[in-house]
Amino acid sequence: MTATTLTLGRSAAIREELDQARRRGPLNKLTIPPCPVLLTQLQAAMAEPEPDLNEVARIAASDVAMSATLLRTANSPACAVGQPVQTLGQAMNRLGLRHTADVLTSFLLQRAIKVDSPHLQRFWERAAKMATAMAFIARQLPGMSADVARTYGLFCHVGFPVLLQSMKGYGGTLMEARARRDQSFIATENANHRTDHAVVGALVARLWGLAPALVTAIRLHHDLDALADDSIEAEVRTLVAAGLVAEQLMRRHEALDPETDWLAHASQALAWLQVSADEPLLWEEQLFPLYDEA
Repeated sequence: MTATTLTLGRSAAIREELDQARRRGPLNKLTIPPCPVLLTQLQAAMAEPEPDLNEVARIAASDVAMSATLLRTANSPACAVGQPVQTLGQAMNRLGLRHTADVLTSFLLQRAIKVDSPHLQRFWERAAKMATAMAFIARQLPGMSADVARTYGLFCHVGFPVLLQSMKGYGGTLMEARARRDQSFIATENANHRTDHAVVGALVARLWGLAPALVTAIRLHHDLDALADDSIEAEVRTLVAAGLVAEQLMRRHEALDPETDWLAHASQALAWLQVSADEPLLWEEQLFPLYDEA
């Protein structure tokens, strides 16, 4: 099941593809961690037209370590204003409801999907940086939701640890895919396992109840011909394009060479976002300090 097998490219077609892969395909024996109950409750609270502050506070207070994370975030240099906060209520007030929900989501995601492998060193650190970059880019683009963008950045590569935990030999595939120059990362995954991290990440997002646009964008984040496909929703293409820019900015921060996807599709992504080639370079001055905080 490769990216090129999608012909319609619509969210409904991708949902059907994921369901079939789960029922009868290579993913039917894959272990997908269940969505944490607290995350389900948080998603429900935040989905309300008027999110319930008391319910979010109850969720935050239900776990000592999660409460401590919220306090630490509120007192970090990026958020600290005035005296250090001492209580959960003060932390939530400083961060605001949306930022509070983002911190809780990140905490619950990391607890649900453990990463303890040399093949994925600094995985959650890089996921946090990706989420930070996506939210930053969204604030530069009219009409793009920073909350949705941040969630996309956090979940974009979640297929990696799930595959590593469940698929025999996947650690070796990661090493092979990083070394090969004759085929793409996705192609190597599919050759070895008949699936890839984009498909698995989208399945996690679907089973965890993320918005359809997020599921589709995660599924297509290496299928960059999607940027020119008018059958795909504009929100999905914007997430995929912004994700490509975010990945490149993160690689520049880490002094890494551009990936093949960037070299092949940068101009297309920037054109879709209506961003000049120079603008991402200007963003770095503001973004890189935020990376350090993430």
